[in-house]
Amino acid sequence: MLRALFTGSHRFADIRAAIPGVSDMMLTRRLRELEDAGLVERRVIAASPVHVEYHLTQMGREAGPVLDAVIAWSHKWISVPDGATDDAASHPAAREPAAQAHDNDHAAGRDAR
Repeated sequence: MLRALFTGSHRFADIRAAIPGVSDMMLTRRLRELEDAGLVERRVIAASPVHVEYHLTQMGREAGPVLDAVIAWSHKWISVPDGATDDAASHPAAREPAAQAHDNDHAAGRDAR
């Protein structure tokens, strides 16, 4: 979920689409847990219709290097099961430019989409 948020997914449906096999109930639970932990902020956007977005907090953004390290470690030590594909987007080198652009846009008050 954090990886999806780092790559610019902010709406529930976008986050769900970025996580194969996650149910709506599980995603809702995990987003609430991340919000309770201070990693994610839930924003209600007053538009027509009203919609909800999820954004990384400062604490969540600072978890980026930790997430990158865990992903790099997993690419080195955990083999991909037969029939599965290795998601190159999960590799830190592939994620880094998107995350930096997102962080820069966020700091400037823009929504990186």
